[in-house]
Amino acid sequence: MQNNYLGNPKSTLEIINKYDFMFQKKFGQNFLIDSNIVEKIVREANVTKEDMVLEIGPGIGTMTQYLCEAAKNVVVVEIDKNLIPILGETLAAYDNVTIINEDILKVDINELAEKYNGGRPIKVVANLPYYITTPIIMQLFESNVPIDSITIMVQKEVADRMQVGPGTKDYGALSLAVQYYANPKIVLNVPPTCFMPKPNVGSAVIKLTRHTDNPVNPKDAKFMFKLIRAAFNQRRKTLMNALNNAPDINYSKEQIANAIKTAGFSETIRGEALTLEEFARLSDAF
Repeated sequence: MQNNYLGNPKSTLEIINKYDFMFQKKFGQNFLIDSNIVEKIVREANVTKEDMVLEIGPGIGTMTQYLCEAAKNVVVVEIDKNLIPILGETLAAYDNVTIINEDILKVDINELAEKYNGGRPIKVVANLPYYITTPIIMQLFESNVPIDSITIMVQKEVADRMQVGPGTKDYGALSLAVQYYANPKIVLNVPPTCFMPKPNVGSAVIKLTRHTDNPVNPKDAKFMFKLIRAAFNQRRKTLMNALNNAPDINYSKEQIANAIKTAGFSETIRGEALTLEEFARLSDAF
């Protein structure tokens, strides 16, 4: 194990000062400065010497160092070009890491999995920028990348939203989307003091373990998610009115009422009361 670990305020400051690094608000940069938290994340991600890990937004390489020691190989994707020379230095001791300077939303992750892991399922570990958490997670799931699990640090309230069920205020389209693809479990709560600079909100690490089989199999999953989004866009309205007001649900009021009835629901039910299975049943009723 090398000695110059970054998981503490002193080493982090030294690197930042050495390179005159400026934190970029637009990239949502908050670096972890607590090695206990970093170790726990890598442990919860269950990284072994068999694994290829994709790390999104490695920052100065704090968690990457631990991942390199635990995994077979690590591919990091960092959008900020100013961090690339820093990563070159902090990860110089490791020969099993590849650094890519790119926006993760523009990277062909299937290609990376093929190139570095022979197309076998990869593990994703990341301290995600909060402003772009949902698009990244949805891209990972929707692009059919072979993924074993995603272990990510996100804003606490977003983590809560991913794992709740019907009837709670946090329940919404994100809950259903995540639960369609994976089993979500919050494994760690992380206070703002563990970061530099300190964020204004609490964070949590959530592990999304990919389902081997989807829990529901609607005839048209894309349409099911259209219904879900429409239902939660106007969550205080009845399901009937929310769907009728949605511009991309191209059915008449009568057809919508008929589908709701066929699926076995009352006309006054709200979308927030429906489970994933019930949304699948409603989708098929259309």
